Amino acid sequence: MSSDNREALPESGATPRRPRRWGRVLAAFLALVVIGAGVFAVIAWRPALPEVATPSRASFSPDVIARGARLASAGFCASCHTIAGGKPFGGGYAMKTGFGTIYSTNISPDRETGIGSWSEDAFRRAMREGVARDGSHLFPAFPYDHFTKLSDADVHALYAFIMTRDAVNVPAHPNDMPFPFGFRPLQAGWKVLFFREGRFVPTNEKSVEWNRGAYIAESLSHCAACHTPRGPLGEELHNKLYQGASVDGWFAPALTAANPSPMPWTSDELFGYLTTGLSRYHGTAAGPMASVSQELANLEPADQHALVTYVESLGDGDHRAAQGTSAVTPAVAVALAADAHDRMAVSDVGGRMFIAACASCHYNRAPDVNPMRPELGLNTAVFLDNPSNLIHVMLFGISAKDGAPGVVMPGFARGFSDEDVVRIASYLRATRTHKAPWPDLARQVAQIRAAGAGESR
Repeated sequence: MSSDNREALPESGATPRRPRRWGRVLAAFLALVVIGAGVFAVIAWRPALPEVATPSRASFSPDVIARGARLASAGFCASCHTIAGGKPFGGGYAMKTGFGTIYSTNISPDRETGIGSWSEDAFRRAMREGVARDGSHLFPAFPYDHFTKLSDADVHALYAFIMTRDAVNVPAHPNDMPFPFGFRPLQAGWKVLFFREGRFVPTNEKSVEWNRGAYIAESLSHCAACHTPRGPLGEELHNKLYQGASVDGWFAPALTAANPSPMPWTSDELFGYLTTGLSRYHGTAAGPMASVSQELANLEPADQHALVTYVESLGDGDHRAAQGTSAVTPAVAVALAADAHDRMAVSDVGGRMFIAACASCHYNRAPDVNPMRPELGLNTAVFLDNPSNLIHVMLFGISAKDGAPGVVMPGFARGFSDEDVVRIASYLRATRTHKAPWPDLARQVAQIRAAGAGESR
């Protein structure tokens, strides 16, 4: 054997190198990456639709525009696309999510910063598929997964209403989303997993009124978007439909029988709350729910009653009404007894503070309850496992513009320390309910105070 051949042999005990095999593995991996990226690009790509001239008011009938106005109220369009003190439909409303803060867009008919150049086809695609005119995917903070259920006639009426509003030139507020959450093409993957495009399908076994209410709630009003818990990717957990969820630092209570309040949500209670913001037993609409009741007040009475019919069926409140009636007298009696005791007690600081600051407004006499001074022994906020709603109202109150007409509660953020709020909230939880104390209450009070410190209330 020649010396050249001997030099080519590996040394004794050495492992032969296989550069070609590893090279083939790497090449195959890179090929799969390229193919996967190509497939994803095909799935994610949507064409841009051409710009059109902004439709004139004369191109829509007055009846269609008026219908669109009512539908926009049912969809809370102004609430989500207008900031406090801002121009109507100019956008900029901040929505805090687990993936960063998303700001609503300008949907006025301004051609530069709004959607004045959008055709009705582009508008329909955005509503039903979550795709903007330029082909970019919209984040599901815009609830197209609900709007997809809208009828052709209702989409047309909404387009007519929006295109006949005043155009406002307000540039888009950039979203605050860390990479890769702000990368819009990824939304195509989210849609593959969680989005199913399609119109509303009535339930044959239910009444016409129930189906009309279901259509409003499940499509335009997107009630489940706030009242249903979400999974790790922001998807609604349909196996926990309407069982309550955190929204913008508040808690949207369960609409099912899982709602912990001793008073069921009957049709009468729901109608009052959804159309006036006031419930005799559950409290006053506040936070994100305040604007909802104000918008729903603009619906036609038939649609208001249909919505109530559907929502009541989620918790079967009318059937459980007798249970609620029997809860009023003991709740009032417990409150009176606890407060009378704490007028004399020297050890319960929370009780004494409640007597001094709160009891003059929050008192009742059985068998009735005055909704203008909510009975906290029945109030949903005191019974929830999440104390956010109670903390918010204690710190920042309920203003005249947010609450029911004539209902104003002052905020105590300046007069109460965090420890004061904890003491009063703990006192209410202990004396008005049989539920366990709220854990980590001090931390939640501090967080809500900090988050609301810059807000105008």
